[in-house]
Amino acid sequence: MTHSLEDTGDLGVQVSATSAIPKSGIALSRLGEGSSTVVDDTLADPLSKRVFDITFAILGLISSAPLWILIALAIKLEDRGPIFHANQRVGKGGRRFPGYKFRSMTPDSDEHHGPLQASPNDHRVTRVGRLLRAAGMDELPQFINILKGDMSFVGPRALLPEEIEIKENSGLVPIEAIPGYETRHRVTPGLTGLAQIYARRDIPRRDKFRYDAVYVRCRGFWLDLRLFLLSFWISFRGKW
Repeated sequence: MTHSLEDTGDLGVQVSATSAIPKSGIALSRLGEGSSTVVDDTLADPLSKRVFDITFAILGLISSAPLWILIALAIKLEDRGPIFHANQRVGKGGRRFPGYKFRSMTPDSDEHHGPLQASPNDHRVTRVGRLLRAAGMDELPQFINILKGDMSFVGPRALLPEEIEIKENSGLVPIEAIPGYETRHRVTPGLTGLAQIYARRDIPRRDKFRYDAVYVRCRGFWLDLRLFLLSFWISFRGKW
């Protein structure tokens, strides 16, 4: 399915109908290379962003409380494994913090396979986990990370510190060796963002980092609000 939108306006980038993105139904084109993106030096989060994060994180925790009980029961009944999964993530300035999620993979996935990004039809993902991931509900515990200030609602995804990417010709590549990796750490990582919404799950990290670089350059309240609302729409459709 293609779309005829030509300009997102508040996103500050061009939209093309040549490559529809399945999650949002909107495509972005002509993104700049992440390694050459120029950003200003003032990267502190504005007060409005922090107030927004705290307000909606509290509302989200309260309103989703019944879901937490149902999700916990479903995870436990499937394989008797732990309900939550916490691992180190890389945040703003390269600072590491524990990122919380509902467990969506087999309990021993990290030990057997290492810190690999999940792929479509990943055999490590459980049946319950597949449903949670489709609606983004596995990330509900990250509301706690947002309240703590480790994360924001909108920003580049918080990655695993030793995560690797598998390339067909060059084998295993550490993500810190990919152009654009450092730029994305100049802002607070987010639960959702340009790359999370517009980029397909299976594209190379280099391309995802280009989306992150665009966010760093164009960040602002109205962009955050648009991405925040788009995320609700994607979750409602179960298209994550």
